Amino acid sequence: MYDFFFRTVLKRLDPEFAHSLAFAVIRTLPVIGLGRLQQRTPDSVLHVETLGLSFDSPFGVAAGFDKSGVGIQGLGQLGFSHVEVGTITALPQPGNPKPRLFRLVADRGVINRMGFNNAGAAKAAVIIERERRRTQRPVIGINIGKSRVVAVEDAVADYLTSARALAPLADYLVVNVSSPNTPGLRGLQEIDKLKPLLTAVKSAAGVTPVLVKIAPDVTDDEAAAIARLAVEELDGIIATNTTLSRKGLVTEPDIIEAAGTGGVSGKPVAARSLELLRVIRGVVPAEFCVISVGGIETAEDVAERLRDGATLVQGYTGFIYRGPFWARSINRRLATLLRAERAA
Repeated sequence: MYDFFFRTVLKRLDPEFAHSLAFAVIRTLPVIGLGRLQQRTPDSVLHVETLGLSFDSPFGVAAGFDKSGVGIQGLGQLGFSHVEVGTITALPQPGNPKPRLFRLVADRGVINRMGFNNAGAAKAAVIIERERRRTQRPVIGINIGKSRVVAVEDAVADYLTSARALAPLADYLVVNVSSPNTPGLRGLQEIDKLKPLLTAVKSAAGVTPVLVKIAPDVTDDEAAAIARLAVEELDGIIATNTTLSRKGLVTEPDIIEAAGTGGVSGKPVAARSLELLRVIRGVVPAEFCVISVGGIETAEDVAERLRDGATLVQGYTGFIYRGPFWARSINRRLATLLRAERAA
């Protein structure tokens, strides 16, 4: 049914407008009660303990979907065990000019160059503090990035402004140094720049667990080096963000060219995300939290990431192609898969 709706209605809408419509509905779920009707008692086989936190399932929604925290409860009612809010910057910013979000339907992917559009850390803190008071809510992650107008050499101070405002409200905090849509940001993945940044944010975050999110475009050796640094300085690592690569896309070249610059998400990044998961898990301790993101659409995808060492798994682009009950369907099927694996 959703597939028909997507092909006949949603596909014809501007992607960012369609996202806004869907998000407006998600925000109303706690009010109208539809989300509660969809809730089920969490299946114990899905339960995950990591970062000193309890997750009803391994599956959550990645940063980028809820940029300010206004949809946390609704997303939780749709079945996501955790919601990573953001990316949030210290300063409010409108993001890049529109259009800035493009579907690659043939590839089950998306190109985006949103540019960290958000209302800033101070306003986000007010919203998220309200959400934290709710008795039933998912785990709240907060993803922070560099403000566009701030020079790279001043990035540490900029991140610290966000960390101090938001870490007390986060169940876990993520340092985003991997978006391709903020000039100079990915350069912060270089170890000599990354180490002082992570050390400073971890100190400012206090008892809140801190993770770093990396790009799929780093080499295996670079990913391993960042992972080792994360073990020294932080509580976990997230792999991966969107990719700059256009290799292997089957969408018509003129459509890709018309979309222009930006990061690709969805199925096109799945293989590289899985490769880097394996690289990272090979150099970090078994108990170290590794969150795998990129190209997740099915429960089988989630199960594969878990088998290859992911502690938690996140999705975003699959929401566009699978619809509002995506997380619920993944959790139901994943429980069956995990029980079968443990019985084998």
